[in-house]
This record gives sequence, structure tokens and C-alpha cells, in this order.
Amino acid sequence: MSVPPFQEITLPLLSIARDRAVHSLADVREQLANGFQLTEIERNELLPSGRQTRFANRVAWAKVYLEQAALLSSPKRGQLVITPRGLSVLDNPPDRITIRFLEQFPEFATFRARRQSPVTAVPPDTEEAETPEELLEAGYQRSRAGLAADLLQRIKGMPPSFFERLVVDLLLKMGYGGTRADAGDAIGKAGDEGIDGVIAEDRLGLDLVYLQAKRWEGTVGRPEIQKFVGALHGKRARKGVFLTTGDFSDEALAYVQNIDPRVVLIDGEQLADFMIDFDVGVAVERTYALKRVDSDFFEPGTV
Repeated sequence: MSVPPFQEITLPLLSIARDRAVHSLADVREQLANGFQLTEIERNELLPSGRQTRFANRVAWAKVYLEQAALLSSPKRGQLVITPRGLSVLDNPPDRITIRFLEQFPEFATFRARRQSPVTAVPPDTEEAETPEELLEAGYQRSRAGLAADLLQRIKGMPPSFFERLVVDLLLKMGYGGTRADAGDAIGKAGDEGIDGVIAEDRLGLDLVYLQAKRWEGTVGRPEIQKFVGALHGKRARKGVFLTTGDFSDEALAYVQNIDPRVVLIDGEQLADFMIDFDVGVAVERTYALKRVDSDFFEPGTV
């Protein structure tokens, strides 16, 4: 099975604590993973941020929500124990402990109300299937996809010379060597032989990377890549990068796998991602800091 939504985890988690013993979150997480029969791949699946596994994140939020409803308490960091209210819920348990179920408890309703706005509130006839981190990351990915589409649309409306210089600006931001002035001079001199630019692979200029930039709407096929490779041979070049605002055919992608010189193909989607990652043609509009409790601060003797 896939990693269960965190609202499928809350009741099994509470049931583990039925024995009234103090449990470590790590042990509970292992018991839950075994109970759901998760594979190693499912247990190790990461959130898009790469900072935590999806399953660990969902177990942690199930614990937080149960604590906010006063069904569990936390004697120490990473521990949990059931409360009298939690035991009473297990005396007549629901099929699932959902957010809607937890909202019957005033402590949880207050907790939720403090953290919602008219923009972020969940409609009363729906249930959240993801944790707050997952919702935040999903929103970020949607925003990023829209930004990437906008970037590509704007690039396609600019003259080819703009695209060629954009490519060099991007590679410089990515850490390739040389200077903007050197790269700009190379663009003007190289285009007549199927090369749109030359950039040093490192700041010492020990090797050169030759560029071809095609502002195309459609698919770049194998013949265009072969022409570029021929131009590289003419320069005795060992490395080339072919960039396009469109995409590449399967034949083109397969062709570059086993040729010399080494050629990297970057399509429009990858180009937009690189521009966002390396701050080319974009500006930061707003920054959100996702914070957690600093447990060391609350250790005895630290204040």
C-alpha cells in the first residue's frame, strides 16, 4: 500500500498508547509502519523538500493533533502517553479519527481557529488528506509551475539574440567560469558555424563548453543535434550544451547518450527550472520561514 494519509494514522496511533505506558515516537512509528505493511521504499519516501520522510511527517502531525485534542500528552520530547480523554475515546472508537472528529474538543477547535484564515480554511464538507508541510509544499510547487510557464512564454516573445545571452547568463550563475564580457564577445563571433556561444567550464578556462540556443516552439529532432555535434567536431570541442524553449524528440535524446563529444540537452521545462533555482529573470516576492521548536532551549540550565 502507499503511505496512508495522516488521518488514517491517528486512530492506530492512539490505540498503541492504550496500555497507558510512555512510548517513544520512534517505536510508535516503527509499529505503525509494520501495521500498515509499508515497504522500505514507502517508509523512506521523502517529502519534496528532502528533509523528512513522508511517513514520519504524517505520524508526527497525527501525534500533534491528538495532543492538541488532549487525547495524548507528551511527557518529554519524542514521547507520548494516552490521557483519560484518549482512553474514553477508545471505549467507543469511531471508524477513523479525523480532523472533523477532533473538532468536538474545544482545545483542538481553538488550536485550529488560531491557524486558519479565510484564504487557508478547509471547507466544512471536506477533509484534509495532507499535513501542513505537504500542503505548503504543494502550494509552492503550483506557484513554481505557474512561474515557469510565464518565464517560457516571455522568452518565446523575445528576439533570438536575447535567448542566446540569457543562456550565457544562466550558465555563469550556475558557476561556470569566465566573465560576462568574454562570453558576450564569444557569442558574436561563433554563431556562423552552428555555435551560439562559448563559455569556460571553470574560472581558469581549462576547458570550454560550446552552446547552441534554439528559441523554438516545437520539438528539436535528431538532425538538429547532429548538426550541432558536427560543429563541435569542427572546433575539436569535447563538450556542448544544446538548449531550447521547446523539447527534444526521443531519437535526439537517445542519440546523445553514446557519442563523443559529450552533449547535454536542456529543454524548456528544465531551462525554466534552472532560471528559478539560480535567480535568473526572477525576483523574490515573499519569503516564509518554516520554524520548529528549539528543544535545546528548554533543557534545564540553558536559560
